Amino acid sequence: MELSTARIFVRDIAEARSFYADILGLPLKADRCEEGFCVFTAGAAILVVQEVSNDAPEDELELVGRFTGLSFTVTDVPARHAELTARGAVFTVLPEAQPWGGVLATLCDPSGNELQIVQYPEA
Repeated sequence: MELSTARIFVRDIAEARSFYADILGLPLKADRCEEGFCVFTAGAAILVVQEVSNDAPEDELELVGRFTGLSFTVTDVPARHAELTARGAVFTVLPEAQPWGGVLATLCDPSGNELQIVQYPEA
């Protein structure tokens, strides 16, 4: 099996579109803001960013503003951290060497969803 799609839930789809396209630099595959979602190419996978309205049921509202478990692989976390910070990204955890040999940093999208950038150790 191969993971093909991941989904992130947000409060404001236009704000999220700008963040994922302009700040993270992900290629926009489908701009369906008027329908409440956008689709981005994220390496071999697709990232769907979907709006949850303020009047949605509580179980849907809980999907917004949490740790997503999604990590984006980069070759140099400190350099990408500096680049993304200059573009306006907000990091909650600065680049940090991990016991397993890699480097991680955590950032938030405008809805408070936490994402990570990761640099794996060279094999």
